[in-house]
Amino acid sequence: MLALVLDGIDQPLQLREVPKPAPAPGEVQVRLQAAALNHRDVWIQKGQYAGLKFPIILGSDGAGRVSAVGESVEPGLLGQEVLINPGQNWGDNPAAQARSFTILGLPQDGTFAEYVCVPARVVQAKPTHLSFAQAAALPLGGVTAYRALFTRAALQPGERVLISGVGGGVALLALQMAVAVGAEVWVTSGSAEKIAKAVALGARGGISYHTEKWPAQLTKEAGGGFDVVVDSAAGPGFNDLLDVAAPGARIVFYGGTQGAIPQVPPAKIFWKQLSILGSTMGTEQDFARMVALFEQHQLVPAIDEILPLASGEKALRRMEQGLQFGKIILQILE
Repeated sequence: MLALVLDGIDQPLQLREVPKPAPAPGEVQVRLQAAALNHRDVWIQKGQYAGLKFPIILGSDGAGRVSAVGESVEPGLLGQEVLINPGQNWGDNPAAQARSFTILGLPQDGTFAEYVCVPARVVQAKPTHLSFAQAAALPLGGVTAYRALFTRAALQPGERVLISGVGGGVALLALQMAVAVGAEVWVTSGSAEKIAKAVALGARGGISYHTEKWPAQLTKEAGGGFDVVVDSAAGPGFNDLLDVAAPGARIVFYGGTQGAIPQVPPAKIFWKQLSILGSTMGTEQDFARMVALFEQHQLVPAIDEILPLASGEKALRRMEQGLQFGKIILQILE
């Protein structure tokens, strides 16, 4: 089969022929139609991820048809249109993943290929209203956004939500889901164009985080503080999120692209009775509920660009530069 292979740190992806994987007992083989990029792929290429091994086929998100089944797998899965939950071996504790938890695309070969083999339990029927490219945009970002919003922050209809750094896949999927359940959503970005696009997707409004004293300006415009704040940056800007949070608010973050959080005035947290929550990926139940929410509300994830598999290296550079609004998709099978 054809696959994009990463041979080492800072090496470009190489499209080449590799052996087609066969499903082990309990697994299915999926003939992939489309895959989607995540920042995780860029970090692995740069050597900024734990458990590196080479050569490796990157890619955590994918959608396609079940093309073969392993021993003890229901034969009725053959030919079904599916999307893949990239989280594997979560474990028995729904509160946190087990030490054995892994994500498709490292250490196991991922979805930047014509075929991939995964446990049968992690494939789920593709929502019929979505194309394969749209379905491929959902898995990692969707389950991350769902768990952050609903499992961890317990978002309720009517609450006011702030999503920082809108434009990336997780942030946009969180925006769509929060709007769908009746929350009032506001956003931040460094790009006025991205804020305008977020408003077109249902956000009430937004502000540039480059604006001087933006927390005060945004809370005035929104009519008060935010009940839920969703962030992936952390870093020095985290203190601003404490300022925009309403009393009793939940601040949940699923990443730290801006690095460590500097000294935080504790009174801002205890006097406002804030909850600071971490979140990573999600359980199989989180994943199923996320897909069901997209089906119920007929949501369609935002796609930035669809490129052929051979353009995987170009796609990674676009993601690295932060130019995208929505998911970058690799079309594998027309």
